[in-house]
Amino acid sequence: MKTYQHWINGAHSAPASGEWLDTEDPYRGEAWARIPRGNKEDADLAVAAAHHAMHHGPWSKMTASERGRILRKIGDLLADPKNAQRLAEVESRDNGKILAEMHGQLKYLPEHWYYFAGLADKVEGAVLPVDKPDMLAMTYREPIGVVAALTAWNSPLMFFTIKCAPALAAGCSVVLKPSEFASVSSLEFAELTKEAGLPDGVINVVTGLGTEVGSPLVEHPDVAKITFTGSDKTGAKVYEAAARTMKRVAMELGGKSPNIVFEDADLDQACVGAVAGIFGAAGQMCTAGSRLLVQNSIKEKFTERLLGMARDLKLGDPMKPDTQIGPIATPPQYEKVLHYIGVAKAEGARCILGGEPATGPGLDGSQFVQPTVFTDVTNRMQIAQEEVFGPVLSIIGFDDEEEAVQIGNDVIYGLAAGVWTRDIGRAIRMSKALKAGMVWVNTYRAYSFLVPIGGMKQSGLGRESGIEAINEYLETKSVMISTESGAPSNPFLQR
Repeated sequence: MKTYQHWINGAHSAPASGEWLDTEDPYRGEAWARIPRGNKEDADLAVAAAHHAMHHGPWSKMTASERGRILRKIGDLLADPKNAQRLAEVESRDNGKILAEMHGQLKYLPEHWYYFAGLADKVEGAVLPVDKPDMLAMTYREPIGVVAALTAWNSPLMFFTIKCAPALAAGCSVVLKPSEFASVSSLEFAELTKEAGLPDGVINVVTGLGTEVGSPLVEHPDVAKITFTGSDKTGAKVYEAAARTMKRVAMELGGKSPNIVFEDADLDQACVGAVAGIFGAAGQMCTAGSRLLVQNSIKEKFTERLLGMARDLKLGDPMKPDTQIGPIATPPQYEKVLHYIGVAKAEGARCILGGEPATGPGLDGSQFVQPTVFTDVTNRMQIAQEEVFGPVLSIIGFDDEEEAVQIGNDVIYGLAAGVWTRDIGRAIRMSKALKAGMVWVNTYRAYSFLVPIGGMKQSGLGRESGIEAINEYLETKSVMISTESGAPSNPFLQR
């Protein structure tokens, strides 16, 4: 069983506490690695390294084009088949995500690094028109400072990339604190960045519990920005703590996304989208289409079609290429999913598929939940209002566009939504009416490094990916220069 250390200032660093935490393989139900149990001393050390790298080290003196070349090299190393295979296997073992999905992710993640590598030297200020005579007004766009990135357990490598790539392109340095349930892939990836020529201290990874590492990072006076991915409840606490020192904050939080199927949709296509939208990654996605809204005129036949597809999904070892659903990543999350299934049954929702722990050859002793479908769900039920984060689908009927929008928007979240229709006018109307940061039409879970994603309402603040992502890590500085000879120091005294 491998024992890992923090990654601080370009080197391995033992935890100040001298303690480690076991990290468990959710499929085998056993510890397979040990990660450092960090504390405030480790967090302080990492922030000091990041602060020095940004303000005094070689990172502070590099041109934007030089930074871009390093980011491109990181992308190249990530694309190397040997590195990609190793990182995919590590993450699959750490959080149970199926290896087939990780292979696809590792093929695409380098594109994020290439995109922000190219964007690094495209950051521009402006010369502004001004109402003062003999005055030059302009703006600079400057890196915001040291960034603390707090990431979740369901997609550590993705979160590492979509937070660190734009932050580094902007000229910031980063201290990343991954979830204690899935830290290994982040530690492995951080070490890889040194091979790309990234100066020491620009990326640091400190592992451990949120209260012991995350809180000191959020409260640290030398941290300028917090970027967080996780639950809305934890996000609210982070937001409150960051506000005490006026830190900039970006958050990608929970979702209860409506996936809306109209009677004129391609029903085969919509069925695939509905199944993939909730059962992919065992439902452990913030954007999961957990509320399936189906027009009442087709609800019965569409439900039967969906059940036929969902029954055939293969649960099993995430390392096997034919596995379609892996285990729930952590014991607390496994218990949470089963709790919500019980709540749904108690509230009167009718379970028409699954609804129990999954057992059988290759599943016994693991954290598997059967693909579960509820019908007779009203939108006021807990199962329709609260994020389950598991393979649990609620089917809700509607009559027309107006009702679909009303039900779709009637949650505290606003992260994503799906619309299935052949009517282009309806597609445009729905995409405007739904209160979600991302609306997919005739597809679901389609992502691009070019397209920003983020939440409305209690699904978060800020955007990741696309040009908007780099703006999250930049400050605007305005400069006014008088060109008048002998100009008074106070222009308000000027006659």
